Order: sequence, then C-alpha cells, then structure tokens
Amino acid sequence: MTQKKSKPAVTKAPQAKTIRTGAAGKATAAEADWIDAELQDSFDEELELEIDDQRAPFDMIGLSAARKKSEIDRRTYFRELFRMQTELIKLQDWVQHKKLKVVVLFEGRDAAGKGGVIKRITQRLNPRACRVVALPAPTEREKSQWYFQRYVPHLPAAGEIVLFDRSWYNRAGVERVMEFAGPDQVEEFFHDVPEFERMLARSGTKLIKYWFSIT
Repeated sequence: MTQKKSKPAVTKAPQAKTIRTGAAGKATAAEADWIDAELQDSFDEELELEIDDQRAPFDMIGLSAARKKSEIDRRTYFRELFRMQTELIKLQDWVQHKKLKVVVLFEGRDAAGKGGVIKRITQRLNPRACRVVALPAPTEREKSQWYFQRYVPHLPAAGEIVLFDRSWYNRAGVERVMEFAGPDQVEEFFHDVPEFERMLARSGTKLIKYWFSIT
C-alpha cells in the first residue's frame, strides 16, 4: 500500500505593518498594500531612468558621475524620500478629515527645481484632493480684471490641497523684471497682496510659501 507523502508546511512571510493612519488612526491592509505598490512603482520608474542614463554617450556618463560624487547616497535618498512621502499621505488624510483648505505657493528662479519638488510631493497623494495649478500668461480679458481674480477660482475647497507652480507673486518677479507690468501696477500689487492674503487667512485657508533659488 502506497503512502502519500505529506507536503511540507509553507510559512508565509509576515505582512508589512501598516504605515498609514486615517481619521480613526488605523489603516486597512488594502491601504498598506496600496502604499507598498506605489513606492515600488516609484522605484521602478527611477530604475528605468538610471538604465537610460547608462545608455548615454560615454562623455555624458563621465560628467554625470563627477556631479554625483557630491550627492547623497542613492539608497539614502530613496529611503528618506519614501519616508517623507508617507508623511505627506498622512498629512493629506488629516487635511481631508479636518476639512482644511491648504494653499502652497512655489516661486523662484527658472530651473531652480520647483517642478521637480512639486512632482515628488504629488507623486503619492490622491489627485482628487490635491491639485497643481500652473496658469499660462494672462489673456487680454484677464489683464483688464482685478489682478488676483484669475487665481481665485483655483483656490481650494474644504479638504483640498492646491499647489501653485508660480502664483500671484509673478507681478513682483517675472512681470516686473520683464516689464510686463508698469511701476504703478507693481506698487498697487505690493499694497494689495497683504490684504488679499489676510482675506484667505480669515476664510480658513492655510497659506504656505516657498522660494527656490540656485546660486
């Protein structure tokens, strides 16, 4: 009589601990799996970019290697990036739970890294509650309106985060330097902007401003 061989017991790897906290302070397994998948997707994207870099001409690879000597270790970068992006997910949950309105302004010199930072911030966030606003040059109609009017429709509702890739401070920066705005218009802006931002604060909007510069 032939005896059946018993199959060895398979020990499953323990599930990763959840790292996302919602309104109740706990996260479901599905949410934790979603975070893990998103982080893995980011790593895959960066790996593809690294492979593309390796296919670049030899002289370009040499320049890139010389530049990277002064940069932080890649593993350290990703570890810190993932950690901070996880904190941003928690922040977004808190903003939604508390019905807050958050505006973040990104201003600075050209090629200072505003777009890259915005991409990293929004990479893991729910796009239904986080928007990026990058307005084009004003139309002739918009030029005839109150200066701040074109920005007002893009302000957040309760539970939203809005990131402005350049903002109303264009008038004090680009428009002033390129002479798209006259001295009187710039002076009027400096007079009006404090009151405009006080109005936002009184309406319950949290305003955060960043200036980027590479010298």
